[in-house]
Amino acid sequence: MKKLLASIAPLALAAIVGVSSAIAAEEPAATPHYPIHHPKEQSWSFAGPFGTYDKAQLQRGLKVFTEVCAACHSMDLVAFRTLEDLGYSEEQVKSFAANYDVEDGPNGDGEMFTRPAIPADYFPSPFPNVQAAAYANNGAVPPDFSLLAKARYVERGFPQFIFDIFTGYNESGPNYIYSLLTGYEEPPEGVEIAEGTHYNPYFLGSASLAMAQPIDDGMVTYDDGTPETLDQYAKDVSAFMMWAAEPHMEDRKRTGFMVIIFLAIFSSLMYLTKKAVYANKEH
Repeated sequence: MKKLLASIAPLALAAIVGVSSAIAAEEPAATPHYPIHHPKEQSWSFAGPFGTYDKAQLQRGLKVFTEVCAACHSMDLVAFRTLEDLGYSEEQVKSFAANYDVEDGPNGDGEMFTRPAIPADYFPSPFPNVQAAAYANNGAVPPDFSLLAKARYVERGFPQFIFDIFTGYNESGPNYIYSLLTGYEEPPEGVEIAEGTHYNPYFLGSASLAMAQPIDDGMVTYDDGTPETLDQYAKDVSAFMMWAAEPHMEDRKRTGFMVIIFLAIFSSLMYLTKKAVYANKEH
């Protein structure tokens, strides 16, 4: 009996310690899990296996990016010529690109020079190098926007990720960007954040980030009568960033659908062929 009690005691102690740890994890002093709030799920035109981009929304998102975000963020992997996919003509793209200056060269004297951008060029960075970007932003380098909508993925957990496999779910990035832009708020009572940072419970890295709220109501003028609100700005620029990260998404979905149809027909034919060949065979 004593031996039995001696063997049970360590297990009981471990269970008590485990319960204590679980209780401690639920206390305010426990290490939080980021993001504190799960991203707000929005309705996107490109969602689902048959979703497509809303070109009017992408054009508005481009306007928000150029007038607000481009002051700090680069988009190094996006060429001006790809803007034709948003519904712009070749002349409009040339005119848009000419608003930017890019470094070129060397010239005949062996020196670099600046010239107006052409459609074959890529969106230039607002800073000459990473060190300059960090110096201008209190040590925090603004991330490049080219692939951000695909890179910022927040897991949805079980059982949602099972359904995501079959629905072609790829809205995690846009949902996160939208939530971040609209999620700035004052820190709750008792929560302290580092000096020079801004509280945002949707941020993936910590409770606060170096970037202040970049946009608010009325900062960008829309020509099509769309509401000029923070909510609308966040949706439009998030959709634009999704397009920048995956400009060929519509082609991918069309190709995938045709492949699925082909496999379904091929599988049916193979099944019927097997039945016809082995129908009269003795087993």
